[in-house]
Amino acid sequence: MSYLMFMFGQAIVWVQTNGPIIWPWARQYKFPLMLLGVPITWLFMEATSLVVQGFDGEFWPGRFMSFTAGIIIFTAMTYLFKSEGINIKTTISLALAFALILVQLFWKS
Repeated sequence: MSYLMFMFGQAIVWVQTNGPIIWPWARQYKFPLMLLGVPITWLFMEATSLVVQGFDGEFWPGRFMSFTAGIIIFTAMTYLFKSEGINIKTTISLALAFALILVQLFWKS
């Protein structure tokens, strides 16, 4: 559940930061987009809390999960809305992001 919350928050952040560059409606309504910062912050706070609880009080797993969620969402939304393809460098970066998730999920210290 926490990873989905991170991904949803990252998707909203993508619209907030990139939307005004792409879409006229987002350029026109920047202030309402800025107000989304409050629910986004709540999402990240709750997701972080869930991850910390799930990983026995450790903070690092949540940081890596949030980071990789951001990478994955950025890649998908940039491809979807800007048609920016995925080159070999981006492919390797995504593979590394996925590897981080696997390490955090399956390597118990």
